[in-house]
Amino acid sequence: MSGGPRYYTPKTLKRLYGLSGNQCSFPGCTKRLVNANNALDSNICHIEAALLGGERYNQSMSDEERADYPNLILLCVQHHEETNNFTVYTVEALREMKRNHESQFLTERLKNNPSMLKNAINAIAGINIDDLIEPDSLNVIDPKSKMAYNSIKRNVSLIQEYKIYSQKVNSLYDELEKQGSIKKEKLLSNIKTIYTQIKGKYVLDNPNPIEVIRQNADDIFDDVYDYLYSKMEESDLFEEDIVLGINIIMVDAFTRCKILEETV
Repeated sequence: MSGGPRYYTPKTLKRLYGLSGNQCSFPGCTKRLVNANNALDSNICHIEAALLGGERYNQSMSDEERADYPNLILLCVQHHEETNNFTVYTVEALREMKRNHESQFLTERLKNNPSMLKNAINAIAGINIDDLIEPDSLNVIDPKSKMAYNSIKRNVSLIQEYKIYSQKVNSLYDELEKQGSIKKEKLLSNIKTIYTQIKGKYVLDNPNPIEVIRQNADDIFDDVYDYLYSKMEESDLFEEDIVLGINIIMVDAFTRCKILEETV
């Protein structure tokens, strides 16, 4: 990506607006914002400033990182100005604000559309992938130890927030198994295959693959999301609620060791 700290890719904008519900992330604010196709820069705020001299500027970040989803939060103009008070609104305070808002929106969508996760499972299970890896152990492990083993950093909060939905996902899988469906196995095989292919592009012929994975764990996790998102976008099944469900299913797949490496 090129173009500076305000060059937002279409993928970044869709993810930002989709996960926030196109609403200001400030607690208690219900102001609706414009959509990703005609977004005003004043509504897209940098958690760590875009330019030197700005609030919470981090000189070690690249422009690509500054313009990427993890460093952005949607705020109305009023609350954008209010959060310029960096002594109150620290980096972590804004990240927590964003996490809480997105979690509340996701919970609301799940209540309003109980079929959201089922539709997402059907969509991901329906992806056709060459050289599919057969499913192996489906044991669930402690996500905290797995995050530490793989050196996950940027996605720690996402995994912690979304792991609470694993029980809902597991209930849907149990329901499918009672019906004799193999969608659970197909979905997890798809995700495992996607991860393996993406991992291979990073590891190549490196003699110490786990170190490469640890250095790039968050990027690999995000690449799996991007792949699934692109496949949903290309299909006739695409809808915003299915995209919201991708993160939940990915975190569940992470705990089942289909994304990143199992602890030893």
